[in-house]
Amino acid sequence: MKMPFRSYIWQCFAILTCMLSPALSAQQASEEQLAFFEKRIRPVLVEHCYQCHSRNAAAKEKLRGGLYLDSRQGILKGGESGAAAIVGKPAESLLISALKFESFEMPPAGKLTADVIADFEKWIADGMADPRDGQIAADRKIDINAGREFWAYQPLSQPAIPTVAGVQPGTPIDAFIIHKLQEQGMKQVGQADRSVIARRLYYDLVGLPPSIDQIESFVKDTRPDAYEQLVDRLLSSPAFGERWGRHWLDVVRYAESITLRGLLYREAWRFRDAVISSFNADVPFNVMARQQVSGDLMEAASREQREMNLLLTGFLSMGNNNLEDQDKAKLRMDVVDEQLETIGRAFLAQTIGCARCHDHKFDPIPTKDYYALAGILRSTESVVNANVGRWVELDMPLPEAEQKQLDAVNAQIAALKQEITKLQGSGGDNAPIAVDALEGIVVDDLDAKLVGAWTKSTSSKNFVGANYQHDGAAGKGEKSAEFTPPEPLEGEYEVRFAVAHGGNRAPKVNVTVWSADGESTTEVNQQKKPPILGRFVSLGKHRFTANTDAKVTVSTANTTQHVIIDAVQFLPVDLKGSPTKVVTDEDAKERAAALKAAQATLKKLEAERPSKIRYMTVSEQKEIGDTQVHIRGNAHNLGESVSRGFLQVVSHEDSPAIDDTQSGRRQLGDWLVSSQNPLAPRVYANRIWHWLIGTGIVRTVDNFGTTGELPSHPELLDYLASRFVENGWSTKQLVREIVLSSTYQLSSNFNENYSELDPENRLLSSMNRRRIDAESLLDTLLVTSGSIDNRLGGSLIPAGITTDYDFPHDSRRRAVYWPVFRNSLPDLFVVFDFANPSMVVGRRDVSSTAPQSLFLMNNDWVIQQSQQMADKWLAQHELDVQSRTEAVVYTILGRKPRSSEQQLIMQYVVAAGDDKMEQQRRWTQVIQTLFSSVDFRYIY
Repeated sequence: MKMPFRSYIWQCFAILTCMLSPALSAQQASEEQLAFFEKRIRPVLVEHCYQCHSRNAAAKEKLRGGLYLDSRQGILKGGESGAAAIVGKPAESLLISALKFESFEMPPAGKLTADVIADFEKWIADGMADPRDGQIAADRKIDINAGREFWAYQPLSQPAIPTVAGVQPGTPIDAFIIHKLQEQGMKQVGQADRSVIARRLYYDLVGLPPSIDQIESFVKDTRPDAYEQLVDRLLSSPAFGERWGRHWLDVVRYAESITLRGLLYREAWRFRDAVISSFNADVPFNVMARQQVSGDLMEAASREQREMNLLLTGFLSMGNNNLEDQDKAKLRMDVVDEQLETIGRAFLAQTIGCARCHDHKFDPIPTKDYYALAGILRSTESVVNANVGRWVELDMPLPEAEQKQLDAVNAQIAALKQEITKLQGSGGDNAPIAVDALEGIVVDDLDAKLVGAWTKSTSSKNFVGANYQHDGAAGKGEKSAEFTPPEPLEGEYEVRFAVAHGGNRAPKVNVTVWSADGESTTEVNQQKKPPILGRFVSLGKHRFTANTDAKVTVSTANTTQHVIIDAVQFLPVDLKGSPTKVVTDEDAKERAAALKAAQATLKKLEAERPSKIRYMTVSEQKEIGDTQVHIRGNAHNLGESVSRGFLQVVSHEDSPAIDDTQSGRRQLGDWLVSSQNPLAPRVYANRIWHWLIGTGIVRTVDNFGTTGELPSHPELLDYLASRFVENGWSTKQLVREIVLSSTYQLSSNFNENYSELDPENRLLSSMNRRRIDAESLLDTLLVTSGSIDNRLGGSLIPAGITTDYDFPHDSRRRAVYWPVFRNSLPDLFVVFDFANPSMVVGRRDVSSTAPQSLFLMNNDWVIQQSQQMADKWLAQHELDVQSRTEAVVYTILGRKPRSSEQQLIMQYVVAAGDDKMEQQRRWTQVIQTLFSSVDFRYIY
């Protein structure tokens, strides 16, 4: 019998409560909000408001209304009319009503654009993130040499491995961690259980849960190198590239569409697959970095390497830009700004974009450095200008021999298509007719003398030749067409006018024949299907002489709808039969056979034709050169020219020079990962630590500037970065070294005695508990239900889908292959904090909320996976209830059930008796409850 719904809910609650762990507080990330302020809010305030509403204005006795807009405190306090803004309430904020000219009209020079006002509304709604402290410092000159004293810009050191008292550290990493703990009188907790370590390692290295057999095999393996062997197996798995490639895709703001109209980046998946392949092949990161910035300009030792170079250059093309912007100069700089900000954060953890409008307020990055770099990217073609701009896509070049073969096949195909058109002849009422398939003298629209602008079209198929033309229902009386035979006519001819008819055509079009007998005008109804071959209207019989100008004219005067012109046929009256060339039955049979053979050959050639890979990329501009400073970031207010170059604070005398014939991208790629630049290895080593430990040595993984956090273990960071470089910039080697440390294998049971000394566990006395990310959660549901499709690579976007709004997010492939659309992410991704695909995201938000459990309890797709898993385990008839319970819990949670959990589950499912449907329903509910538990969502 079925259990009442209320009883079921209490049973689920009991099981869920059994597995709840203490809630974990999410770190509040504000870097995106601060970046938004610096790029969208501060420049507008500086340009339009500070003149009258700042401390500088007050010093010059020009302050208006007692209002200061040069600090957050000033905005909140307001002036004579009250607070200028109310946090979280843009609709109630005086600043917004003034910008909209609803109360005051500010700025006085004119109303700002709607998108700028929308930026201010968003800023207020999101909490008014603002780093300004209310003190307006005098204009400062950036001291590059002083800036180099900051820790992040210092050369990489080779720190000595510290000695520790009373304990033998397993690795140098452990020595650095334990040394720091001992300075505070602290020590590490013990190692985690082997089953916990196995689950942690599988999720961290391949993003998938271990099976029961895999956990048990490791737990029972007593060899001294058992753990090391497991690490090496996972590092060599293709799933490693899928997991770690996805980490990097967060950083490079990978997406398969842009917000504008939901337009699709159809070829972006090739970049994603190239990233995954690179991580699996352990391509040195310094090579990968250069490939992404300048792969199209790099030398290649093989065809495969050349293809990887080109595919990875797509990194520069994936920004979320407003390609519809009609201010093309502004669009060009917006694209450059997005690329610079991405390069700066991804490889250097520097907020370069903050120097577009003014010297960086916090870091030693002057505006000139910004435009030195901008000149490199402005010399790069990233967008093809049009009414709506397009990103650059090219065909992958083929080796010379293959290209010649392809050219030959293409020539064959073109010739066959031309032959098929001829063989099709009249082709019926709804197919085009070739000009040479018609008898008499035919003057096509392409040979007519046209006055005014006409538009070619092939929308209607009952036309003659290559196309017909229409007047666009515009310029009436100003457009005309004149059809004149190529040679003088002699004798009597029937004159016919071809019309591709349709409902939007003009019903009364004057067509005039000029002959030896004068002019004769016929009113043609172009909405009506013509009686001859479905396209010709007879204009009557007319006499022509050698000294008469024979012609047919068409006028658009006195019409309001579309006027069509196509062809005029002069058919000798003494010609008997069809207006198309006369053929015998035998001719028809031969033509039909030839047509069939030609079509079969064409189909075979098209199927066998070598295909070219289409890929997203950039290319060198035709015009290469330096860029002028854009005063206050305005593309139309230009200052002095700045030579192309790099950030001075990490540049040295041996930085690569840029000559006048190159954009400088190749040199930029070399400079990013040069031995003189300490940022790239530090930043990447810190990212790897963050992805494995749960928090970076520098927690602000995308910001190593003065507004970022200081490293908790600076010597350890330099040790890791130095080792990374020494080992050939190998990702796998650094991952291996970290996971083999005792620190990585620590228990996550936090010592409460350290809650005041180290409340956030920055010193790592224990391992951090971490929630699995959206992709691992989705993949785990597919794995445990037995429905996962483990194929590698490829696109999941069907040919018929044109925008990202149309895609049904439903697949059995791993989550890394699900399309990343900026307008329509899968619900599971949104609920579980998927990275914003328009931003550099080195550290995702991590939340633990009740709606996440509710989603897993109620989502149809999750229910479907639960049902499939229930069916899979119920089909194993040899298992009794206890064994099945143990197996289900072990599979989902990576551990055996506790006695209380096992008792609750068994009690609930046994009540189903022999009713098969009720058994399936109850097991589905149990599995859903397990999926909804905190123990499922967290790695301990």
